[in-house]
Amino acid sequence: MVKYNDHALDTTFHALADPTRRAILARLSQGQVSVGELARPFEMSLPAVSKHLKVLEGAELITRHRDGRVSRMEFNPAALMGAVGWITYYKKFWEGRLDRLGRFLDETKPTEGDDNNDTNTKG
Repeated sequence: MVKYNDHALDTTFHALADPTRRAILARLSQGQVSVGELARPFEMSLPAVSKHLKVLEGAELITRHRDGRVSRMEFNPAALMGAVGWITYYKKFWEGRLDRLGRFLDETKPTEGDDNNDTNTKG
């Protein structure tokens, strides 16, 4: 099994767990935006949006660029690679397990003539 950085995974999944932060990332996937522009569609204060941005920055999912007095935010999709790798590993793991379970169930499926399949017996 590949070893993943637990702290990086924890901060990434924590950042992605909030719908507002996911919406911010969706907006930033279209390109750089100032903090003010980014906050506009959300029904919350600028300080509240800033707290979400700090969480995303802590997970390295976004980077801040200063342009004079204006902060512009940019999505950093490379920061998702650890989470993608972890999810892919467990997806393959569980798909393999479920495939084996399916084959086992197919091999052990009772046929209609089996005595073990008689639902009319009294016990």
